[in-house]
Amino acid sequence: MDPIRRNVLATGAAATAMAAAPRAFAQQAGQGVPTTSFYEKGPMVMGFCIGGPLVWNLLRRAPDRVVAAVLAQPSGSRPEARDLFYEGNMMGWGPELVKRRPEITMETVDKFLTKMYRTNPDFVFTVTRDFVRNCQTPVLILPDDIPAHPYAVAMEAAMLAPKAEVSIFPWKEPKERIPLAVRQIHSFLRGHRPA
Repeated sequence: MDPIRRNVLATGAAATAMAAAPRAFAQQAGQGVPTTSFYEKGPMVMGFCIGGPLVWNLLRRAPDRVVAAVLAQPSGSRPEARDLFYEGNMMGWGPELVKRRPEITMETVDKFLTKMYRTNPDFVFTVTRDFVRNCQTPVLILPDDIPAHPYAVAMEAAMLAPKAEVSIFPWKEPKERIPLAVRQIHSFLRGHRPA
């Protein structure tokens, strides 16, 4: 794998996972906010997969902390498969997490996944279309088109967000396109640095 792509993918995945998941479960379990580290390099945010909905939620909850956001392969809800994420995580991720973290129960996992994927099962899970329509933070969206990353949802978000940009599609295939997508990400983030 190209070292630049690996760095972008690893940084985005690590930042999303470390910043979001442990805090969510610690709060669910009633332990307060844990002392966990996260990757931070300026007021930029990037999320892959479920990181997309988490980024939208961050933009909703702390709009003054983020100057630009990149959503790569963002997760979203397909009307024909509303329980895709809930069921997949209840069968795969949840039991594995409970094995590693005995203080977390499947009941806690169920509550978390129900809130995440069933409370507002439409669109991007964490915010409404009205929020996206009124979001003034610049966003760059790199769509995908698999069941968990629906192209239609990514493009709808891009069309609604007033300061949205979109990458070429597909941006991962052929692999020669990946450096172009990485350059676009770098250019987008450089172009939205605070003064």
